[in-house]
Amino acid sequence: MSSAPDSDGPGQDRSTLRFYAETAETYTAGGPGGASRGLASFLEKLRPGARILELGCGGGRDAEAMLAAGFDVEPTDGTPEIARQAEARLGRKVRVMRFGELEALAAYDAVWANASLLHVPRESLPEVLGRVFRALKPGGLHFASYKGGGREGRDGHGRYFNYLSRDELIEAYDRSASWEVDSVVEYVGGGYEGTQGPWVAITVRRPE
Repeated sequence: MSSAPDSDGPGQDRSTLRFYAETAETYTAGGPGGASRGLASFLEKLRPGARILELGCGGGRDAEAMLAAGFDVEPTDGTPEIARQAEARLGRKVRVMRFGELEALAAYDAVWANASLLHVPRESLPEVLGRVFRALKPGGLHFASYKGGGREGRDGHGRYFNYLSRDELIEAYDRSASWEVDSVVEYVGGGYEGTQGPWVAITVRRPE
């Protein structure tokens, strides 16, 4: 299998989508318990009841935590099979939406994208981030985390990753829109394969 993305529209890779469709039940049942790293500090920056769009909600654990904290959350995922797993957990509808289908304008106080935009092919990432920017209200906040490494390619399951370095990540955001950068954090973390590796997380804001 080629390491290059196999495009299925802006920001999509067919092989990656197929992996999640075929493993939806086992994928969403695995992984760490509790909310994702950085979610609590992200929510502290938002007003009570803020409207949050989640891109790539997976099994719904972060959406569950945000709803429990009183936020107005719209969880989405690009894979119908994954969305159904999240619906079962959350007891509510989960919208099936791929990143390139985001058309909202100034609709959200925040966009949370934990370990999801890391599947966007490099050449498409600025376009997708531009969509996120436009979906935010002025002053809105966006968080995303990416596997690091300064290269692109596939993991042992055939999933495409953009594997951005810190500088490449900042450049992608700079190319997409006039973001205000709140923080960029590098750390070591795990993944579905059970191995540890570099990650980089970014929090940015659409200017007022």
